[in-house]
This record gives sequence, C-alpha cells and structure tokens, in this order.
Amino acid sequence: MRFLPTEEQRDFARSLDAMLTAADTPTAIRAWSTGDHGPGRALWSRLAEAGVFALPIPEQYEGVGPLPVELTTAFVELGRHGVPGPVVETVAASALLTELAGSGGAGPAKRLLPGLATGETLATLAHDSQGLALDADVADLVLVVRGDELWLAAGHQGVRASADPARRLARPSPGGELLAAGPAVREAGARAGEWAMLATAAQALGVGLTLLDRTVAYAEQRRQFGAPIGSFQAVKHRLADTLIALEFARPLLFGAAVTFRSTDLAAAKVAAGEAAYTAARTALQIHGAVGYTEELDLSLWLRKARPLRDAWGTPSWCRARVLAS
Repeated sequence: MRFLPTEEQRDFARSLDAMLTAADTPTAIRAWSTGDHGPGRALWSRLAEAGVFALPIPEQYEGVGPLPVELTTAFVELGRHGVPGPVVETVAASALLTELAGSGGAGPAKRLLPGLATGETLATLAHDSQGLALDADVADLVLVVRGDELWLAAGHQGVRASADPARRLARPSPGGELLAAGPAVREAGARAGEWAMLATAAQALGVGLTLLDRTVAYAEQRRQFGAPIGSFQAVKHRLADTLIALEFARPLLFGAAVTFRSTDLAAAKVAAGEAAYTAARTALQIHGAVGYTEELDLSLWLRKARPLRDAWGTPSWCRARVLAS
C-alpha cells in the first residue's frame, strides 16, 4: 500500500503555496511583531477564502470538516511561509466547541463556530496550566478552560515578548462570560489540545522545510577557497542529516492525521518539532553571523522553530506520552 496525498490535496497545497508566495509574508510577520495587525488580518482573510479555517468544523456550523489530513496539508504551507497569528489556537478553539457540541453543549458552537469557519473571527485558547494566550491582544475570542469550565474572557492583561517576535503572549483577564461547565468541558479541552498538537507539528515541519531550502540555496552561492561551501563534505553531511530528520517526521505527521490517536499525535509532534529545531541550528551554523541579523528574512523562520518545538506539547511531555502507551 502506498501512502500518498490525493491529487486534490496536492492541488490544495500548491494553491496555498502560490497565494502565500504572492502575499509577501515577511512584511506581515514584521508588522505583526510590532503590533500592526493589518497585513496579517488581510492574509488571514485570504486563507479563510481558501477554506483553511473551515477544515476542523462540521458542515452544520458552516465548516467542511472535520478534515485533519487537509488541515495538516494546509498548516505545512502556513509554516513554510511563516503566517503570523493564532492560527493553531483558532483551530483548537474550533475543535473544542465542536467536541462540546457533540456532548450536548451546542449553544456556544452555534453562536461562535460560523464566524471561526468563515475567518471573520480570530480566536485564541488558554488553559489554567498554561496561563498565557497567544495573540490575545488581537483575537476576537479569548477562550479559557479552567478545570470543568469554559470562559469567554473579557480581555487580556498586557503583552509579553516571545523568542519569536511574532508570537505575542498575554494573560487573559479573569472573569468574563461562562460559556459551559461540567466534565464535558475538560474532555473537549483535551480534544482541542490534540488538534493543536497536530497543527503545530505541521507548522513546525513547514518551518523546517523553508529553513532547509534557504540554507541549501545559500550553500550553493557562498564560496570559500574558490568553491561553494555546499561542496564541502561537512556541510553536505549536516544538510543531509537535516533533510532526513524532516522526511522522517513527514510520514509520522500525516499518519497521525489519519489515525488521530493520541500517541501518534505525540510522536508526530516531537519528531516534527525536533526536526525543525535541527533545521534552525543547521541554518544558523551554515549562514554564520549573518543568520543573526533581523534584516535577513531567514531570521523570521529561525526564531519560530524553538517556540513551535515546545508549544502544545514539549518534547519531554510527548516522549513520556508515547512511552506510557
């Protein structure tokens, strides 16, 4: 049996790649990091028109899903192009509301999911254990799971910097509107975390692929001792090791999208996160000091790898989950 994406899935990836290539995402990333969300919101609207945010949402709530494989395909492209904003958290919020509706709590889903599906609403999601929410300063919905309760926060308290300047963190304000309560909330929160793991892993893989592509191109252009540095054995080995790590993570990622088993998701998350971090270290080593400069677009991807590696499941947590099975 050959496990390959369908032609429709390939076309979907190609269309997103073409759209995002033409959208000048580095400008949107830099603007987002300074608090200017205009270019990012415009990019968000284009992604919504392409159906990206409808993928985790059932048809009765204006979605087309749930379609985890297609969502994985999309988020690899979002990672490759460095799309800023709470894209993963919006998916997690959609999954939480969908799961809650399946347990009898359809009120919040009917009210909130259509806006998430059409891209009119940006959402972020936090748990008590995390404390901080990504991009709460720009999100239209700030959802907080507190034990067996789901709250719609009234706002946020300040904005904090991250290793990735485009990942702006804030603490949700206490109180707000209680949307749901009971054991189903905790279960829905866990399900949302699994969707977030999948989307984050896909994003990380995309980031790693871009870092590798740009580093290979640089190694072909940069010359030392009269030859491209890419012809040196040590550089070849480092690039090959990076490629192997990324390509080993890819089938784990798409396999987890098919099975959606928690252990498979954890394995995919740790593999993709570590591969992206390896790609970042390789890129920085081969580029040298120029890799540190903010003027170089490469730096926008370099600083995404480590936060994505740890977001929605650290490597140690994911390994422990796999081993426990």
